[in-house]
Amino acid sequence: MKVVFFGTPDFAVPTLKRLLQHPAIEVAAVVTQPDKRRGRGNQLNPSPIKTLALQHDIAVWQPQRVKKDAEALNQLRQSQADVFVVVAYGQILSQEILNMPRLGCINVHGSILPKYRGAAPIQWCIYHGETETGITTMLMDAGMDTGAMLLKAYTPVNLLDNAQNVAQRLGEMGADLLIETLLKWEHQEIQPIAQDDTQATYAPLIKKDDYILDWSKPAIALHNQVRGFVPNCVTNFREESLKVIATLPLGAAYSSLLPEFSFLKEHTLSSLSTSAIPGEVVSIAKGTGPIVQTGEGLLLLQQVQLAGKRPQSGWDFANGSRLTVGEKLQTTAL
Repeated sequence: MKVVFFGTPDFAVPTLKRLLQHPAIEVAAVVTQPDKRRGRGNQLNPSPIKTLALQHDIAVWQPQRVKKDAEALNQLRQSQADVFVVVAYGQILSQEILNMPRLGCINVHGSILPKYRGAAPIQWCIYHGETETGITTMLMDAGMDTGAMLLKAYTPVNLLDNAQNVAQRLGEMGADLLIETLLKWEHQEIQPIAQDDTQATYAPLIKKDDYILDWSKPAIALHNQVRGFVPNCVTNFREESLKVIATLPLGAAYSSLLPEFSFLKEHTLSSLSTSAIPGEVVSIAKGTGPIVQTGEGLLLLQQVQLAGKRPQSGWDFANGSRLTVGEKLQTTAL
């Protein structure tokens, strides 16, 4: 089976690796986003998919807009691929491209469709506190993740999971599921299933405002926001920006889910009687970090990052800044 692979970020790497390793599959070319400037030197950096493709001497095409690029369209036609595989490519494919391969275009999507269609399914799934997610392979159509579904695989999402480790897990699951999908699809062993549009939810591009922590929200909502948008959520501390990278909601509702943190129970109980306002530090757990009052419940700051500094534990932050009970974290505009 001859494949052209469309993909860009780390999430797509396990799938391309698996395709390259499979004896019955030939990767004819890779299509990925143009190199981007990053870092202090502002140097052009290739995507993870381009780096992997070049290591295996695979042709790499990087059109600015694939559906408008005459050269890229001609290359795709001439590839005579049986199937186009798309994993987090980052551009919309035109109907002209979708019609090219014999077996169609198959997408590996990081959610259980029709939930979380769109650009950031893993992040929004965690933001909304889902306890299960997975991978869906589907036949692509002209819509945004609206095509007929082929296969699904599921995985639980635990309270301490974040978007990074879930993405890593789903990337590996997606690689396995795609191989199974391709082989079964070629032999007509899968019946496509149309999505129920009435059950669809959406996962749009993440905006800067989505990173702002509003301490009037419940502790669990803030915790889900932090782990969903890791490592970018931000608050204001002593008129400076403070990133909050890892948190822990405290209280009876979570103690059974997090038995390893039972030692924090005394801090939770002693802090409940206070008349603290949202954002106020109500306790500092020795060896662990600050405990902050929210609009509903308490939130432990496990890991933070001061502007211009490296990430540090909540305990090191409390010590280094000489944090005191009663100080306040404030919602800040970006």
